[in-house]
Amino acid sequence: MRKNENIKPSNGYKIIAVDDEEGIVDSLSIFLKRSGYEFTGVTNPMEAIERVKNEHFDLMVLDFIMDPIHGDQVVEEIRKFNKELYILLLTGHKDLAPPLETIRRLDIQGYCEKSDKFDQLLLLIESGIKSIKQMNEIKRINQELSDTYEKLEKAYLDSIQTLRYTVEAKDPYTRGHSDRVSEYSVLIGKKLGLSEDEIKTLQVGGLFHDIGKIGIPDSILLKDSKLTDDEYSEIKNHPSIGAHILCNAEVFKDIIPIVKHHHERYDGRGYPGQLKGEDIPYLARIAAVADAFDAMTSKRTYRNSLPIDVVREEIEKNLGTQFDPHIGKTFLEIVDNEYDKIKEIQEKYPA
Repeated sequence: MRKNENIKPSNGYKIIAVDDEEGIVDSLSIFLKRSGYEFTGVTNPMEAIERVKNEHFDLMVLDFIMDPIHGDQVVEEIRKFNKELYILLLTGHKDLAPPLETIRRLDIQGYCEKSDKFDQLLLLIESGIKSIKQMNEIKRINQELSDTYEKLEKAYLDSIQTLRYTVEAKDPYTRGHSDRVSEYSVLIGKKLGLSEDEIKTLQVGGLFHDIGKIGIPDSILLKDSKLTDDEYSEIKNHPSIGAHILCNAEVFKDIIPIVKHHHERYDGRGYPGQLKGEDIPYLARIAAVADAFDAMTSKRTYRNSLPIDVVREEIEKNLGTQFDPHIGKTFLEIVDNEYDKIKEIQEKYPA
């Protein structure tokens, strides 16, 4: 095996050439160095695979017919861990080139016949380097856009968090309520066997489900007596207000159905959309049970918290009317068999 040459060029692009004929590698070395490229020559295709795995190269020039494995087999191995390397295939004769289907499948960017002058190869390399430059520029721009988007999204998220804290600061009931609804929703979701992504959506959706209360006048939100019909109609706007607040940020798209529809009823008599049964988003149906449970077990200005047996009876009575029957029954199983988890949540976030 010949010793590899690696000389830093002026243009900064690194090319690895693989050919089991040492004379070809030597000729490519002279030719490509003169053209300003950093060159590494390898005569063993197995070594080439390891070099590509452990080092950065911009482009590979690869002989097709080699021993112990052919060029297409080398590419097959490389594509398992490197999808981006620009690869040009050399053939001793055009009749020996791999099938077009193989070239496409392995994403080989070009091939040409060997010649003493390498003129055609240089054209392919120059074209490849231009493509690499363009792709690098696209990646740079995309990264800048991604970074900018993340900054804007974070700023928006911080603003929404501030709104949430503002609601909690002015409404003693909301303080702790959103945390408990979030935790109860997660309990139900886990019991139902939901995915990690769905559990995360339930958790965040519970935290923000009442964010729309920021748009409800304090005179109504903080009223310590029974609401009038007009005031209750005003309160019923908070799910739509919350969904509108969150709709401008991609990060919130999955929780908007929870925010907007956690007051829908299974019988279609809820709000804001009067959705019925399975037309109500599934995670919103879970949040509806968690929200109602916390409302009944929390002290309000106009009543004390209800005893757990009364709450249990109320949920059971409204299965199929207010609540999704399967979700409601699942939560009652938690109440009956895992009430210690509910107590932990209530102690962690006292009303």
